[in-house]
Amino acid sequence: MIKSDKLVSDNFEVPETLETKNYRLRMLTVNDVLKDYLAVISSKDQLIDRFDDDSLWPEGLTFEQNLIDLGWHQKEFQERTSFAYTVVSLDENEILGCFYIYPSKNEKYCADIFLWYKECHIGEPKDEELFYNVREWINKEWPFKKVNYVGRN
Repeated sequence: MIKSDKLVSDNFEVPETLETKNYRLRMLTVNDVLKDYLAVISSKDQLIDRFDDDSLWPEGLTFEQNLIDLGWHQKEFQERTSFAYTVVSLDENEILGCFYIYPSKNEKYCADIFLWYKECHIGEPKDEELFYNVREWINKEWPFKKVNYVGRN
């Protein structure tokens, strides 16, 4: 039997969006490259501390590398091996953060979830609101039994 690398089954309907009064979550695509790059670079210090690995991402991130990363995220979303959502203002003028679902590196969890909100908003209610809304969305709409909120647990 061949093990599937898919994070969710083919018959699971992947949620397209989550919309609140302050923002919308939708698939991150290459079309978001400029706004995403500006959001990432403006939150560089927070992101280096947030992610639970040995990398210093996004230190040294170039615009071109960001485009490659976004293309990779978009392809993985289409293949259902991981999911990257952008947190965008309702008018689509500003990317406020991102939300990622990856296969967990820890056998105790079904998925690892990373989320971040632009550094200028950290500590504000919108950052905590995003975390709350993502947890609720995962619990209600996704098939995962136990997830790890990396950097938030």
